[in-house]
Amino acid sequence: MIIYHLVSITFAYLIDMFIGDPPDWPHPVRWIGKMITLFEKRWNKGKFKRWKGVFMLLFILLIVYVIAFGLVLVGYSVHPFVGVLVESIIISTTIAQKSLKGAALEVYRPLRKGELSEAREKLSYIVGRDTASLDEGEIARGTIETVAENTSDGVTAPMFWALIGGAPLAMVYRAANTCDSMVGHMNERYKQFGWASARWDDVMNWIPSRLTGMIMLLGQRPVSITYKKAWTILFRDAKKHPSPNSGWGEAAVAAILGIQLGGINYYQGIVSNRAKMGDPIQPILADHIIQANHILSKTVLLFLLLLWIGGILLDLAVAWIESSIFI
Repeated sequence: MIIYHLVSITFAYLIDMFIGDPPDWPHPVRWIGKMITLFEKRWNKGKFKRWKGVFMLLFILLIVYVIAFGLVLVGYSVHPFVGVLVESIIISTTIAQKSLKGAALEVYRPLRKGELSEAREKLSYIVGRDTASLDEGEIARGTIETVAENTSDGVTAPMFWALIGGAPLAMVYRAANTCDSMVGHMNERYKQFGWASARWDDVMNWIPSRLTGMIMLLGQRPVSITYKKAWTILFRDAKKHPSPNSGWGEAAVAAILGIQLGGINYYQGIVSNRAKMGDPIQPILADHIIQANHILSKTVLLFLLLLWIGGILLDLAVAWIESSIFI
């Protein structure tokens, strides 16, 4: 079964690379988002908000898993090829390499031309921070941080869970991540209702984020420092991030590019002093966005290769154990 998962992940990778997420096509994440909105409006009030948030998360994850499992089961009951095709399509909706790179380029193009107002507007579509007064370096920093963080969240993590449990588990990951994105905020409105969503997203990203950060360094030679220094920066700075997982991608990209990410951001006029990632060997420029996209592409391809190696070894190990038991 693992080999079917690997083939499906590979096809999903290719579907996302060449097709991506056309805005006019139906997408499961939009349906999940509508469910979350419905639950949030009805349940995020009164007493027991934390428990209501737990039940919302469990219900959505269960519904998503059952639907994905049913579709995959029907596909494989028809023919293995149909099953792989169904899994590939479902998994492709959970990964977003093409759209992530495209969003970064939408900021890069006007920024490269010096059109800062348009670049700020494009950046505001993909970050939560205030962008109205950012200069070139800060616009580039926000874009690079988005690419670095979402390499795991948006691409490698769903691929990892697809290897473990196929399309159903990849969809469970995407649903959990969507719940976290929508209600997993530590503000007055969501800190109770979104608690379970935020914590479960942390759990599901724990292994993929660390694998992704390390694979980034394995696949890309640092620009200004030695590999040893880059690894030192990764393990030194990744743990500084307020998120237990986001720092791994940001610290790795900062080390590779010889720049410093993090620092002061403003959210609706309120200052937030984020931990700094990397050493400021060179100033952050617009062209670093292109380099961050290259790191994303190499990382995802190498991650896919390692999934194949790990999956085949696991399959062989399971076959050997089963043969040993029945001898």
